[in-house]
Amino acid sequence: MSRDSDASKGVRQTQQLQEAPGCLLGWAAKARSLYLDWKYGPIDSTASIGHRGEQAAARMLRRKGLNVIAHSESDRAGEIDLIAIDRQQKRIIFVEVKTLATRKPGHPAERVDQAKQDRVTRAALRYMKRNRILGIKARFDVVAVWWHDDAPEPQRIEHYEAAFEASDFGIY
Repeated sequence: MSRDSDASKGVRQTQQLQEAPGCLLGWAAKARSLYLDWKYGPIDSTASIGHRGEQAAARMLRRKGLNVIAHSESDRAGEIDLIAIDRQQKRIIFVEVKTLATRKPGHPAERVDQAKQDRVTRAALRYMKRNRILGIKARFDVVAVWWHDDAPEPQRIEHYEAAFEASDFGIY
């Protein structure tokens, strides 16, 4: 027997185990999914790809110990995808999430150009003024998410801490 047939035989056996009623592997996967939804927040499979990317990014940030306090915070200055608090460093984190839903080459984080950084910075400044927290240290992160086709989970997530500095608008 060739290695290819052995490998495909193993894949078929695993699929049969997962499809079998009362299967321990299927039950364990379902239990893990329910636990992750409960602990870190669910991912809505019916949402748009961008919204699912934000949900996956929020889940990843919670796993890192951050407290996500806002999703899609927007005003006339722009939108901030996620706002998190790092209690250890006593810092507020403004997160821009970029989700790539294609197999074409490229990196999602490359889409956070200078104009986008300026909009996020303005929105963050307005958020901090509105909530009277101008004295708190802030950081701007980018989370890149690769989510192909109709996959139930993203293929890859990368978190870039302090991805860019606040833009200078001459406002001090």
